[in-house]
Amino acid sequence: MQWLMLLIFIATFIGLIKYQQTPEKVFALSLLACLATGLVSADVVLNNVVNPGLVTLVLLVLCSFAFERTSVLRRISVIMIKGSPFKSTFKTLLYTAFASALMNNTAVVAALISTIKKNTLIKPSKLLLPVSYAAILGGTLTLVGTSTNLIVNSLFIEQGANSLGFFDFTFIGFSAFVICLLVILATQHLLPNLDVENFSADQYLLEAEVSQSSKLVGITIEGNGLRNLDSLFLAEIVRGGRLISPVCPDEIIQASDKLIFTGDISKVLTLQQFDGLTLFAEKDGLLRDNLTEVLIKPDSAVIGKNLKKAGFRARFDAAVVAIRREGTQLSGKLGDITIQSGDFLVLAVGNDFSARTNLSKNFFILSGHKPDNMLSGWRDSLTVFGFLVTIACSVMTNIALLKCLMFYIAILVLSGCLTVNEIKRRFPLEIWMVVLGALTLAKAFETSGIAALLAQQIELLLQGKSAYLAMVCIFIITLLMTEIITNSAAAALVFPIAYSIALGLGVNPLPFVMAVAFGASGSFISPYGYQTNMMVFNAGNYRLIDVVKFGLPVSIAYSIVVLLMIPVVFPF
Repeated sequence: MQWLMLLIFIATFIGLIKYQQTPEKVFALSLLACLATGLVSADVVLNNVVNPGLVTLVLLVLCSFAFERTSVLRRISVIMIKGSPFKSTFKTLLYTAFASALMNNTAVVAALISTIKKNTLIKPSKLLLPVSYAAILGGTLTLVGTSTNLIVNSLFIEQGANSLGFFDFTFIGFSAFVICLLVILATQHLLPNLDVENFSADQYLLEAEVSQSSKLVGITIEGNGLRNLDSLFLAEIVRGGRLISPVCPDEIIQASDKLIFTGDISKVLTLQQFDGLTLFAEKDGLLRDNLTEVLIKPDSAVIGKNLKKAGFRARFDAAVVAIRREGTQLSGKLGDITIQSGDFLVLAVGNDFSARTNLSKNFFILSGHKPDNMLSGWRDSLTVFGFLVTIACSVMTNIALLKCLMFYIAILVLSGCLTVNEIKRRFPLEIWMVVLGALTLAKAFETSGIAALLAQQIELLLQGKSAYLAMVCIFIITLLMTEIITNSAAAALVFPIAYSIALGLGVNPLPFVMAVAFGASGSFISPYGYQTNMMVFNAGNYRLIDVVKFGLPVSIAYSIVVLLMIPVVFPF
């Protein structure tokens, strides 16, 4: 049975390398293999399905769907690139990191890419990769900052331990962030000075009127945050029959002003987040011929298929007009090009496009037909403050985070901030399957006797030597694996080994648990190890050598700080 378990584990590792785009399928097959061979029982699998750590992870992902539609990221993007280039860079990285500590860092980077690409103060290629690194580092600040921490927590709970605390990661993560931020700022000049092309399409005019009681009245355009809207540009103001164009940043808004915007019509609902700004209805059919630009998500169902066989008409009621892969020159027939993660597609969409429930799973919609379902007014405030209260309640009281999240999700659904249909179509099945497979593998590791045998061998091997050396090895192995097979898969595979080593040495397992968590989050050298790296790699026109040259010093600094701080915060 032990040889069989080793065979399944090795096959899982090879499968994750070969099929990096579908780790959930690899872990699902591993689960079935363990079940079929009797290494685990059906009861064990069912218990893992409702593992408290796993349920907490799923609930947090569901919460993020509502949170990413609030005005938080828009408000951040308004204030971050302003002042000198150095000051703007510092603020952008700082805001990105702290937003990523509470929100899904993929959503944070996706929301900021457009603002960064359009700014005229800093070359986007000088800022996009640092923003990705800041999001990764921000995710290490809290338990909920990245799915990696939550996956490790799920595996830790399965060992019979109490859940990790919300701020258990903070001291180590903040130390790493500060040092890595200094390294990023010092080496930013190594990044290429590239011009990033933006998608161009017909610009629509959009009119919104300022009410008499609006809080915008008496404040300048820049002060209200109307100058740096995502994909919308304030081109004109109509005031008392007089046209003001161009609009200066220090122009003071008056009651009854009609604000004329141009740009991406998909961002029209963003304007509803401004107090007293009333949108005028668009005529039916105005957007019928609009083109939509989308970015292919890493877990999209069309990855690996060519445009001819991907079935865009049947899947999305859309036809591919053009495809762009930044940093690469495509050639050949359009229909023969194989779709990859991070590709930009320009779609001609049909009337049914907006109603398709699979859009959010496959695309980041950058511009075009489908309006973003943004929250505004009291729903916006309820979502933001409700989340902060939920976290505070779990930290300051004895109430478990899982229970707090259950009530928060219920409030979101009852208030209309999150719909049942959205939960059904965006349920994080892939993450759920990865963690479930990892929990099952960890249990099979234990029941087969591999864990005990490994613990004994490690104890003999390191007899008289420092446990710190073993922890360093675990961190380095996890760090290398996360660049090869992604962060979630690396954490899931290495955890049972790390935990067995801690037991074999008879030391506190927490340093090893943290080594796995921080090692799995340290993807700075490869553009393929972390989703945010892939997103900015394409958007910034980077080459692989650019990422390696810039990321290597950051990775070294990160590793040194983490390995020094872990035994200080969590002694053996």
